[in-house]
Amino acid sequence: MTAEQLKFIAPAIKPANLEMYVPLLNQYMPLYGITTKARMTSFLAQTAHESAHFNCTLERDSGAAYDVGKLAERLGNTLEDDGDGERYKGRGLIQITGRRNYQAVSDALKINFILNPLLLEKPAPATESACWFWAKAKGLNFIADMPDTWVKPGPHKYSKFQWITIMINGGLNGYDDRLAIFNRANKIL
Repeated sequence: MTAEQLKFIAPAIKPANLEMYVPLLNQYMPLYGITTKARMTSFLAQTAHESAHFNCTLERDSGAAYDVGKLAERLGNTLEDDGDGERYKGRGLIQITGRRNYQAVSDALKINFILNPLLLEKPAPATESACWFWAKAKGLNFIADMPDTWVKPGPHKYSKFQWITIMINGGLNGYDDRLAIFNRANKIL
């Protein structure tokens, strides 16, 4: 992928970030099998949206919402008063969130993000963690390879790209922006 292609896909990317992320994406995407047009367009649409066009590797919200209830439990966060929600809020190009996900990416990348969560904000770990989350944690290369007419089976029918968005985000938050980025990626890659 060239700088011109990434700029077209994520037009709000800052010049310094464009220079920084093109080589990192070109380094890590192949290591995780994100090499076909179908995989790259979907992956770049999700990461560009999650990272505000590759300009942000830290979730804007405080993370306090991840300290309570079923969400805290699902993310593996512990008691409200210990601050896991704030400590393990979204970081990286794909916004890895929660103690459970931080532990899994720590194990996979052999970097202790539990003790050093801020390391996920650094460009190389932010990029590799996104590739790992996409390919290994969520198995989305398989879904991206499905025909465009594929629909998730079950009581709730979702298109391929909708289902990928749900697997990344837990819902359809920012779906229109993700789809616009995806459409730009499809035009240029």
